[in-house]
Amino acid sequence: MGFIKKNLLKVISWTESDADTIVYKFPVPDRYEIMKGSQLVVRESQAAIFLTEGQIADVFTAGTWELTPDNTPVLSKLGAWKYGFDMPVKSDVYYVSLKQFIGMKWGTANPIMMRDKDFGMIRVMGHGEYSFHVCDPALFMRECFGTIHSVKTDDIADYLRSLVLAEITDLLGECQIPALDLAANYLELGDTARDHACARFGKLGLAVDQIVIRNFKLPEAVEKAMDKRTTLGVFDGKMAEYAQYESVQAMRDSARNPGAGGMFAAAGMGLGLGVRMAGQFADNLDAAGKNTSSTVKCAKCGAQMRSDAKFCPECGAANVGEGKTTCPKCKAAVAAGAKFCPECGASLKNSCPKCGAAVKASAKFCPECGAKIK
Repeated sequence: MGFIKKNLLKVISWTESDADTIVYKFPVPDRYEIMKGSQLVVRESQAAIFLTEGQIADVFTAGTWELTPDNTPVLSKLGAWKYGFDMPVKSDVYYVSLKQFIGMKWGTANPIMMRDKDFGMIRVMGHGEYSFHVCDPALFMRECFGTIHSVKTDDIADYLRSLVLAEITDLLGECQIPALDLAANYLELGDTARDHACARFGKLGLAVDQIVIRNFKLPEAVEKAMDKRTTLGVFDGKMAEYAQYESVQAMRDSARNPGAGGMFAAAGMGLGLGVRMAGQFADNLDAAGKNTSSTVKCAKCGAQMRSDAKFCPECGAANVGEGKTTCPKCKAAVAAGAKFCPECGASLKNSCPKCGAAVKASAKFCPECGAKIK
């Protein structure tokens, strides 16, 4: 009975039971041996490594393989392999998952030092994720798991995390991106770190697919300085109003303090605010005095108006300046004694439309007949 069991054909396969297993050794009990004609099933995203007498004989890709010398790519003449399994041999089969392992975490246990042009030397903490897959099963076996029955992501996560952190640390020191602009370059930094880490992962038979930067946390003092700079940018051009607001708030907070210190502080703040407001009132008076200028007569209606006014407040005529009048036809500014307009040539001598008597430019009624001029 033992001899029959020992020569039974076997179907060798592996159905992954969890998402974290990278390597799985197919169990072969002592009473069973892999014989000629055994079926080797390799699913998509898997590879099977065939070991004979402790050495790699073949690496099988996806498909169903019958272990015969006719269709098996023999890479070695070890043991009874050259006889096509006519004789039983003691061999091992390791399955390697080739899928992408996602959601691997990385984070800085210690701050990363970097030089910033705005804040000098600062320390940065960061965290994120990365993903990888096995690209060379044979190399991965030689470098990482050897003859271990099972390898999971947790078994190599610490070492892979150190490789990712080494690349990110080196990248932050070389890229010289200002701390204020780090958030705007997360994707670019992650892609660059991935490209640089490919060589280190490749030596293990692995390939890094993606490095994602979730956040870089700056020191608390730097974040406060950034908040103050943002506040100053919001109040750009309105610092006087902001200073007054802060003074009123400080006086109000001090007045709420029932102690003597609060009373004296409130008195001091009130005095300072009074002096500041008095100074501002005086400045406003000076500005008002500066704005007060000499008066002139309107060339059209004769009403008094400021010399810097553009239009007469009574008749709306344009202010042409002292000693000038306007042409009744084209409204151009001309000298008060001119008889003709230098722009359109119209006569500037005013006459009564009823009796023809000469009248002043500013007259509203004829001094001869009393007719209304305009």
